[in-house]
Amino acid sequence: MVTLLLDSAQLEVVLSPLERTLSFRRTSLRVDRAHIVKVQLTDDAWTWLRGVPSPGTQLRGVLAMGTWKSAGGTDFLVVHRRKPAVVIDIDPGDGADVEFQRIMLTTRHGLALVQALQLETEDEQAEVTEIVTGAIPAPAAKPARARAPRARPAPAAG
Repeated sequence: MVTLLLDSAQLEVVLSPLERTLSFRRTSLRVDRAHIVKVQLTDDAWTWLRGVPSPGTQLRGVLAMGTWKSAGGTDFLVVHRRKPAVVIDIDPGDGADVEFQRIMLTTRHGLALVQALQLETEDEQAEVTEIVTGAIPAPAAKPARARAPRARPAPAAG
């Protein structure tokens, strides 16, 4: 799974050796923080998939890694099965040269990334989970319903 590093200037997506091989990418991905316009969390990244791998690896419903090209732009994906993912939209702004318009990553740290991007960070890179202080809210457990006692049938008179 990818490692997300963030500092005051950029977000770096560090790929494992297997992810680099399957995505046909030799280096980590770096995005200037100023170009990140929107970060969304999703339970199913496959619904966000657009275009065709160029170059990339795809096993439908199992794995999608690499560069995807479409009429809407160029995306970079690291998607595993139907796990939670983060979708990062990138806007070049003042004609800056950006490599991708969207990045989709399967990660369990999506909420931490959203929170870390909202905070001011240090100049040194740190993992997004280390930047976010305090507990990350977890879904509340459903309260147990009290069961009414069962009515027992009256003994037969006899």
